[in-house]
Amino acid sequence: MKGIILAGGSGTRLHPITKSVTKQLLPVYDKPMIYYPLSVLMLAGIREIMIITCEDDLHSFKKLLNNGSEFGLSIEYGVQKDPKGIAEAFIIAEEFIDESSVCLVLGDNLFYGTGLVESLQRARDNNKGALIFGCYVSNPSEFGVVDIDDHNRVLSIEEKPEKPKSNYAVPGLYFYNNEVVEIAKNIEPSDRGELEITAVNNEYLKMGLLDIEILSRGTAWMDMGNCKSLLNASVFVDAIQSRQGLYIACIEEIAYRMGYIDKVQLRNLADSMIKTEYGKYLEMIYETQ
Repeated sequence: MKGIILAGGSGTRLHPITKSVTKQLLPVYDKPMIYYPLSVLMLAGIREIMIITCEDDLHSFKKLLNNGSEFGLSIEYGVQKDPKGIAEAFIIAEEFIDESSVCLVLGDNLFYGTGLVESLQRARDNNKGALIFGCYVSNPSEFGVVDIDDHNRVLSIEEKPEKPKSNYAVPGLYFYNNEVVEIAKNIEPSDRGELEITAVNNEYLKMGLLDIEILSRGTAWMDMGNCKSLLNASVFVDAIQSRQGLYIACIEEIAYRMGYIDKVQLRNLADSMIKTEYGKYLEMIYETQ
C-alpha cells in the first residue's frame, strides 16, 4: 500500500498566518503540522508516500523532508495547481499509485490514542474496496457525516448536512483499493466545483464495498484548519508529552521503532538537533532502547 498526504490549499481559515506559509508547515507545539499525518502513514506500515501541495510550497517541503530516506521512507511530491477537491489527489497521484492500494490522509489532521496503531494496520490489510473511520463529535454538521446501523454498516454519507443523521464525522483518513483512481476520474464536481471525497465514498457504498471502523472514545482526532483548533492541538500535544514524557508524532522515533532505520541513524538524527528538547528526547530513546 502507498500513502498520500494532501497538503495543498490556501489555508484561508488561518489568514493572515498562512498568507506567506502553507498551514502544513506551521508549528503544532514542537513539530511541523505535517509530521502528524506523516506519522499516521508510518504507523500504518506505509513507507512509499507522495506529498501533494501547491507549487510555491514544494521547496519548503523538500527542505524539511527531502526524499524521506533519512527516515527509511521514499517520499515523492505532486502539485495541486488549484483547490479542486480532496478526490483530485488520486488523479494527480495516478502514476505514483500505479497498481497499488492507497491510503489518503489530510495534511491538517491529528490522530492519537489507544488502539490507533492496530486500527491503522487493520485498515491497511482490509481486502474490501474501501474503509473509512467514524469519530463521534458534538458538531457533526461541520464535517462529512456517516450514518450506520446497529451492526456498524454504512447507511449513508453526507457532506456537512444541516440536519445530520448521526454524530459520527468522517475524519480525513481513507483507505482504498486501486479502483479509486478511476472512480475519482468519473465523479461529477460538486456545486462548489470540487471533486468531493464524499462522492468517492458514496460510489463505494453503492457497490457494497465500503467498510467503516469506529474510533474508540480514547482516540483523539483534531482538524487543525482554523486558529482555535490549531491552538487546541498544540495545548493537547504539550499536555500529553509533558505528563508522559513520551512524544506524539515523533517521526524519527517511529522510524526506529518500526524498523525503518537502525540505531546508528537514530543517533545521527538526534545529534543533528541535540541542542533542542526534541533532540534530547531522541538521544534518550537511543540510550534506553
